[in-house]
Amino acid sequence: MIVKGIIFDNNGTLSDIQTNEWHDDVYRVISNLLSYQGILLDPNVVKDLYFQIMKEQRAASGERHPEFDAIGIFREIITRYSTDFTRGLPAKKIARLPRLLAETHRAASRLRLQLYPGVEDTIRQLHTKYHLAIISDGQTACAVPELNAVGLSGYFDPIIISGDFGYRKPDERLFTAALTCMKMEPSEVVFVGNDMYRDVYGAQRLGMKTVFFKSNQGTQEKEGVKPDYIIYNFPELLNAIRFFEER
Repeated sequence: MIVKGIIFDNNGTLSDIQTNEWHDDVYRVISNLLSYQGILLDPNVVKDLYFQIMKEQRAASGERHPEFDAIGIFREIITRYSTDFTRGLPAKKIARLPRLLAETHRAASRLRLQLYPGVEDTIRQLHTKYHLAIISDGQTACAVPELNAVGLSGYFDPIIISGDFGYRKPDERLFTAALTCMKMEPSEVVFVGNDMYRDVYGAQRLGMKTVFFKSNQGTQEKEGVKPDYIIYNFPELLNAIRFFEER
């Protein structure tokens, strides 16, 4: 196999991240921030609204694997509960507010963000020889800054984030979008992920070879799905790529 490109999942594969979007303190912070915009909502109300609007988004999408839009959730809250004070704010501030709230929500819910051991050095080595890309379920408002925060900015092109599309892995359109940007065929690309269903199953449907990283996150088993190679430590990926190239 001639390997030209490698596509990675992010969270659970490159980044070891832990969040808790259900914690009440998250919505206390959001409620406080909203109060400075003239929107006075109890933290419990904000929490209920967040998950209710998320549910509405997914139900309205018609997608088999729907993804929500975090910025859209907060835009809807602002639209519903704006006051005269809110409407009197500078237009530029109001326009930026949904993204700020989405970023703040993520920041308040994030408990851990770090690379798995050996990721940075391995990516640096692979980047000298292969075209690297990312397909990740998440929100661009969070995913791209988090990549920068762990020191991986600049290695990947494209960075495909499900929140920009309205559907998530294993939807084959996300994989196709990445391959189109890379100008490569599935047979030239290896996919690396930690979820047997979203990553391995999704990539194999298009004909990509797959490496399953058995990390501390993700679906570990899926009936009828078998990766082409399994790694238990990220630097083992170098051996996996050599394995494919020798066949």
